[in-house]
Amino acid sequence: MIEVKNLSKYYGDYKAVNDISFEAKSGEILGFLGPNGAGKSTTMNMLTGYISSTSGKAIINGVDIMENPKKAKSFIGYLPEIPPLYLDMTVSGYLNFVYDLKKCKLSRNKHLQEVYDLVKISEVKDRIIKHLSKGYKQRVGLAQALIGNPPVLILDEPTVGLDPKQIIEIRSLIKRLGKNHTVILSSHILSEIQAVCDRIIIINKGTLVADGTAENLSQSMTNDHKIIARIEGPREEVYKAVRGIKDVVSVIADMQRGENIYDYEIEAKPGVDIRKPLNKLVHEKDWCILMLQPNDLTLEDVFIKIVAGDATYLPDGVQETSEELQETESTDDSVNEEKKKEKKKKEKDKENEDEKGEEK
Repeated sequence: MIEVKNLSKYYGDYKAVNDISFEAKSGEILGFLGPNGAGKSTTMNMLTGYISSTSGKAIINGVDIMENPKKAKSFIGYLPEIPPLYLDMTVSGYLNFVYDLKKCKLSRNKHLQEVYDLVKISEVKDRIIKHLSKGYKQRVGLAQALIGNPPVLILDEPTVGLDPKQIIEIRSLIKRLGKNHTVILSSHILSEIQAVCDRIIIINKGTLVADGTAENLSQSMTNDHKIIARIEGPREEVYKAVRGIKDVVSVIADMQRGENIYDYEIEAKPGVDIRKPLNKLVHEKDWCILMLQPNDLTLEDVFIKIVAGDATYLPDGVQETSEELQETESTDDSVNEEKKKEKKKKEKDKENEDEKGEEK
């Protein structure tokens, strides 16, 4: 549905977006992450045809947006970070205007009512937009993106200004829309991206630095193969029994949560899932598992590690940590220092030879 091929954008000598490529399939919700100034909005603006690219291609539903912008844009519903609203119009007047602007061919009254109901703005449709709260303005902005039922939705910070209840409602709406649309969602709320998106792209300094599911990104950033199990039972017996499970490497039980209740940090061999044998053991011993969760990095941990340069995500799972990079850099520095010393020695020897020649 969306293909991005070697997309770049220069502003003079400054490279805002550097040769990025990715795809988003039909029915996929793609999260777009990056720190401020990373190139997210520039990329989204190129995808929507709002600005042109310096090089590369953005193909929407099989149409290159640079070669046939009018047709490509007809497939896109776009909600920018600041919704494009005419504040002196009523909500219904504005959405009717958008309906005409997009030359929508769906039944006007039925389609607009569906949009009102989807984003829950029926109660304010006769009010002037400038008198609405920020949350309702955001909803009206989302409504205009949905006019015409476009197959591609590009949403930049769609929940800005919404209260917690509204945020949950919009997240649910985006999940529903993702079943029949391709959605690209940009947000600074990492929990939102993790809750809603099927796949995540991280861009930093104009370069695509990570692409995968939240689980894959988390696993790629750590060599841990641990789970945390909260088990009710005699501590020493539980410890010895769990330690005896095949492929368990280590067990730590130093966090007491109640009488005979401990958190057990269990490390297994790489690629081994010990949850089934653990459950079987606990059931046979008549103990009780009160909690079981992987000891994975959160999306926030992953984001900070990648953006800070503490780790590099590679699709094949090979990682370079900051320590390894520093070691490489220090080795390079040592080589460079030796070369400098050698060069200085040659220059000094040459000066001495010249001085001897002058004396003769």
